[in-house]
Amino acid sequence: MTSRLRIADLQVNRLGFGAMRVIGNEDIWGEPKDRANALKVLRRAVELGVELIDTAESYGPHTDEVLIAEALHPYPKGLVIATKGGLARPRPARWDADCRPEKLRSDAEGSLKRLKLERIDLYQLHTVDPKVPLEDSVGALADLQKQGKIRHIGLSNVSVKQLERARKIVPIVSVQNRYSVLERTQEDVLQHCEKLGIAFLPWYPLGDGGALKMSRIKKLAEKLKATPAQIAIAWLLKRSPIIVPIPGTSKLAHLEENMAAAKFKLGDEDFRLL
Repeated sequence: MTSRLRIADLQVNRLGFGAMRVIGNEDIWGEPKDRANALKVLRRAVELGVELIDTAESYGPHTDEVLIAEALHPYPKGLVIATKGGLARPRPARWDADCRPEKLRSDAEGSLKRLKLERIDLYQLHTVDPKVPLEDSVGALADLQKQGKIRHIGLSNVSVKQLERARKIVPIVSVQNRYSVLERTQEDVLQHCEKLGIAFLPWYPLGDGGALKMSRIKKLAEKLKATPAQIAIAWLLKRSPIIVPIPGTSKLAHLEENMAAAKFKLGDEDFRLL
């Protein structure tokens, strides 16, 4: 398995699992077509050494968290379930920001019940709501932390300025932004997290599949006898010691492939080529 990373007082292997895809449809809506397979994928991820599973109350909505509890509760010692709140899903194609304090409180309470937890190890604000002051949203999470309902607070889809605004209210231990070998617009946020020692969880670590089509990645995969997905994940692991890739899938074969990326160590020259 990969090296390990400390997130506050939590320590996890640096290759996590994004559970969103286990639902198995494009809209991340409703029940998986093959529930038994979804449960197998979640259990196999842990068997392969995953110690951080990322989810959100909006995946399904709610379905993803229910599946995780069904597959894995009582949770193995050391397994971190990271979930998120602050999005509304009025219908399949909609992901609407709703970070009102009352919505976040409701989201967190629901997640606790669905995940069968007394306290969520890592609770993340899913986005920044332009209709709600960030300080109000983060303040609501800080209150939940004081109540003992969440252990640590993270942010998702934030800028450096927004991260700093949040840090004035409460310690932030992780940031989850879109980032991959193909998509590097969040480089400034990553570098800021490096300076602060904040864990960075890149979502769409395979560039929504686009990274797998890059000619440089395909050539390097052929050279190293790996798959393009494994090279894209290995690049992230080498890019920064604070990065915890969270590739997701609904297929056991893809899960096995992704997790095997940990054994591929990119040399400095190969890394620079990408």
